[in-house]
Amino acid sequence: MSTTLTSTEAMVQAIVNAHRATLALPVAAHAVAPAPASDDPVFVAALQAAHELGFIDIDAVCVARAWSTRTRRTGRFDAGHWPDEPADFDMAPYPRENAFAPCPAELGLYAVMPDAEWTVRMARAGVPTVQLRFKSGDAQAIRAEVRAAVAGVQGTGALLFINDHWQEAIEAGAYGVHLGQEDLQAMAPDDLAAIRHAGLRLGLSTHGYAEMLTAERHNPSYIAMGAVFPTTLKQMATAPQGTGRLRAYAALLRSGVTHMAIGGIDLHNLPEVLKANVRSVGVVRALMAAPDLDAAVAEWKAALARD
Repeated sequence: MSTTLTSTEAMVQAIVNAHRATLALPVAAHAVAPAPASDDPVFVAALQAAHELGFIDIDAVCVARAWSTRTRRTGRFDAGHWPDEPADFDMAPYPRENAFAPCPAELGLYAVMPDAEWTVRMARAGVPTVQLRFKSGDAQAIRAEVRAAVAGVQGTGALLFINDHWQEAIEAGAYGVHLGQEDLQAMAPDDLAAIRHAGLRLGLSTHGYAEMLTAERHNPSYIAMGAVFPTTLKQMATAPQGTGRLRAYAALLRSGVTHMAIGGIDLHNLPEVLKANVRSVGVVRALMAAPDLDAAVAEWKAALARD
C-alpha cells in the first residue's frame, strides 16, 4: 500500500480538512474518541478523523473500516474521496434473495400522518406516498385506524405504509409497513418473514451509517435517512445530519435500495435536499399546516419534479 502521507496525524488532518465543510457536526465537549480496534494506520486515522468531524462512535467505526478496506483494495490512500462503495462497507451486491417486495425507485412526496383522517386527506389531495403513524395502546383503536386508512386511500393511487402495527397492516391489506430502529430491534425473524411472505413492502428508519448498514442487511423496500434538519415533531437520539451527510448516505445506497430523506424538510430547504441526489422526501408539519392542502401538494410535487 502506498500513501502520500507519512504519519497518522497527517492522514487525520488531511481527511478533516477535505470534508469539514460538508460533513462536520459539533463534537460534544466531553466526547472521547473511540479506541481503535486495529493497528492499521488508515483505520486509526479515519477513526480519529470521523470523531473530529462529529460522527458518533458506531458510525465512526463504520467509516474507518470502509476507509481501511478501500485503501487495501485500491493500494492508495485518498483523503479527498469519502468512502462510497458498497463493497467497502461490506454490503452484499444486489439483487438479493429473500428481499422484501420492491417499491418505486422514487417515492416522491411522502406524508407521515398521525391518524387515518389526515392520511386519507393527503392521499385524496394527490400525495403519492402516505404513512399512518398512529400511536395508541388501544388495540381496537389501532385496528380501526389501520382499516380506515386502507379503505380511505382506495382509488387514490397512493401507496400506504403503516408505522409499527404490522399485524394489522397485513390483515387490512396495506401496501407496506414502516419500522423505526426500536421497532426493528423488537421484531423476531419470524415477524419480518410474515411481512415479507404477505407481500407487503418494508421501510426502515435510519440515523447514520451503523443503522443504515443494519437496515439494508434486512433487504427492505426502502430506507429513510434522517433527521436531515432540526425538527420539533419527534425527539431524536442523534443530531440533525445535514445535507452533506445525506449526500454521502445516498451515494452509498445509489444502486441498491430506494431511499428517502426526512426530518425538518420544507419548501425553503428542499433544493438542498435535491442537490444531495435525493428525490423522495418525508413531510409532516409543512403539509398539515398548509392553508390550502391541494395547492401545497401541487407545489411540492412540482418542486420535486424539477431537475
